[in-house]
Amino acid sequence: MGVGHGHGHGPQDGGQLTGHAGARYRWRLAVSFGLISMFFVVELVAGIISGSLALISDAGHMAADVVALGAALVATKIATRTDDTGRRTYGSYRAEVFASGLAVLLMLGVAAYVVIEAIGRMGTNPEVDTGAMLIVGLLGLLVNLAALVLLRAGAKDSLNVKGAYLEVVADTAGSIGVLAAAGLVAATGEGYWDTAVAFAIGAFVAVRAVMLGRQVLAVLGQHAPAGLDIDAVADSLASVPGVKDVHDLHAWTLTSGMNVATAHLVLHDNTQGQPALVAAQTILRNDYLIEHATLQVEEKRTANCDEVTW
Repeated sequence: MGVGHGHGHGPQDGGQLTGHAGARYRWRLAVSFGLISMFFVVELVAGIISGSLALISDAGHMAADVVALGAALVATKIATRTDDTGRRTYGSYRAEVFASGLAVLLMLGVAAYVVIEAIGRMGTNPEVDTGAMLIVGLLGLLVNLAALVLLRAGAKDSLNVKGAYLEVVADTAGSIGVLAAAGLVAATGEGYWDTAVAFAIGAFVAVRAVMLGRQVLAVLGQHAPAGLDIDAVADSLASVPGVKDVHDLHAWTLTSGMNVATAHLVLHDNTQGQPALVAAQTILRNDYLIEHATLQVEEKRTANCDEVTW
């Protein structure tokens, strides 16, 4: 019976596993980046000229979109770059997670700015150009809908793309808010509707940022992948013929579509290590979508394992 460890690697393309998810959607990120970058300038200028805080707030959020999409593009490039230093043993895939974290910070910053500006305008009745608001709001809605179509599929597979997608979702809501504000101001003649809608946009952006931020922190904190029952994984490994005990089981997400795990498998006497190792790797790959597993098979639980307290 051999004692050692093995690495399980699943397929990178096709099959059940997603491999490096973000890189597959790079062109979609690039097109979305181009569309939103161009429209950001239009909306910012229109907001300043019209005096609409709703337009300015949406332009500020669109600026965050531009930075977030740009960071997402850079991250997908970095994530696929070959490591020449020999020090990044897991590659640079976490760059995508950091890009998502940047998107969260930008969204929170925009939300804070809009809310502060809205509070400052309370009690006033600012004059706004509703015609400009309607035209720019409609154009912004069309641009955002096009970006949503491009990014929707990637948001299901990649946390990085999801961060960019949620930015665009929030901005789409902002465009709808601009249209609503323009209609209300035009119908009532009261400019405070513009301020109220801007406040609502800021609050919405903040909520979306917190939701994404929780996911980013879960990955950086090396929590078990979402939806993975670690006890069920341990039971499945313990059910492998010849396995007597499972300990030191850890599972986490490296980046979207890349789940990894480590574990020690204690074998019954006279059990061959290689068949048990292969069976365990197969279970992790097929049942739990863990394509990279480092498994150590042991004749008995060692003192080193018992002495480690973390």
